[in-house]
This record gives sequence, structure tokens and C-alpha cells, in this order.
Amino acid sequence: MQTMSFSVAPLDQGMSFKAKAYQALRQAITQMDIYGGPSEIRLDERQLCEALGVSRTPVREAMALLEQEGFIRSMPRRGIFVVRKTKAEIIEMITVCAALEGMAARLFVERADERGMADLHATFDRFAEGELADHVLEYSDANVAFHQSIIQASG
Repeated sequence: MQTMSFSVAPLDQGMSFKAKAYQALRQAITQMDIYGGPSEIRLDERQLCEALGVSRTPVREAMALLEQEGFIRSMPRRGIFVVRKTKAEIIEMITVCAALEGMAARLFVERADERGMADLHATFDRFAEGELADHVLEYSDANVAFHQSIIQASG
């Protein structure tokens, strides 16, 4: 069993500590290489509290949300672990996402106005010039923004 340490920055005072802890932990988990090692990744609540600069309550509340969303699982007398999806689960998630995005695209086309269409086109306008290989990271971000725009505009 592997205890994974990852970097999280102390939280500022703007929103609730629970919300900040949730955002910081979710971001840290989604940026981890959870499949890089053979053993499970265990999270240490005390280390997380110390790293975030908060008490246990907001961390526990954030962990409860992360568990509901399937990012972590709590095992009595063993600890808290980052969930690693199986290949079958990942394929199922991709299939569901593809179906939802297809539905969102259909709804977008039915509901889109000229401004919505123009905004969508503008997402990729900057890639009209030059080689795509020169902008791979930017293109990836634009692709995510494109899909998010369709989903939001679909209602």
C-alpha cells in the first residue's frame, strides 16, 4: 500500500473552507498519475489538513463530497483511497459521455442563435493560421472549451 503525497497550496479566505478544500483536493486527485504504481494510493487526512492549513472538519466534508462523486473511497480501519477505475468502467464512462454530448449537440443546433454559433466558431479561429502541431496544448484546451460551450448552450 502506497501513501501518496501531493502538493496542495494553503487556502485563501474567500469562500468556505469546505469548498476550498474540495476544489484543492479534487484538482490534486485529477492531476495525479493514479495508474503509475501497482499499489493503491492512500490519502492521509492529517497531512492534507496540514498542507491546506485547515482543521479536519472542512477536509472531512470535502472528502465526503469526493466520495459521493466517486473520486475516493473510505474503508473502515484501513483509510481513504483514491479510486482507480477499471478499463470497463472507463469505457462505460466514455460511452455515456459520448451519448450525452451527442444529445447536447442536437439540442444546441435546435436552440442556437447566431451569437452562440459565432462564439463556437471563435473558439478555433486562432488555429486557422500556421501548423496545428505548433498549438497542440492550446488546441486541446480549446477542444475542451468547445465541448463545454455546446453543453452549456444546449440548456
